[in-house]
Amino acid sequence: MRFLPHTAQERAQMLADIGVKSMDDLYDRVPLESRLKLVIDLPNHQGEKEVEKHLTALASKNRDAAQGPFFLGAGCYHHHIPATADYIIQRSEFLTSYTPYQPEISQGTLAVVFEFQSMIAALTGQEIANASMYDGATAVTEAALMARRITKRDQVHVYGALHPHYRETLDTYMDTLEGEVHEGLPTELSACVIVQVPDF
Repeated sequence: MRFLPHTAQERAQMLADIGVKSMDDLYDRVPLESRLKLVIDLPNHQGEKEVEKHLTALASKNRDAAQGPFFLGAGCYHHHIPATADYIIQRSEFLTSYTPYQPEISQGTLAVVFEFQSMIAALTGQEIANASMYDGATAVTEAALMARRITKRDQVHVYGALHPHYRETLDTYMDTLEGEVHEGLPTELSACVIVQVPDF
């Protein structure tokens, strides 16, 4: 794929459309003391093997989860993925060539997610279970938003120690939507109660 940079005329038009005179004006809200004043001292370019050797040396300084204590409530834990899992998910029926460079979820994977959600709902006695969210913060927030839509209530209760990142995301959405987030046990005005297991 060729890189086609914008012309000076196109850049000027874009700046005019958003109401600034120069690229520097885009950074007006960044305090002067936070702006970089010197050119970054980057090393000279290297070949692929040299870069790989350097990055491997840097990576070797890290500790992985298996080398330390686990903090389950923060999502830090050692887990085993059987070799068969990699084999199964790389089979053609689980991958669809959605774009030339990125295999996307296909009907096979969606079927597995549906079966898993159905099993969790049956085991817990819940009407709904969702296993398709990207991370805990968005899953918590989407659940709260759905509960608000269904119940027509604004209050969301958080019971116990919810991961602080999840809480920040929830607070951001609720603040934008004029919802209320409360601590402790729910009341009759609650849309839902959020409980993390294991908690933070």
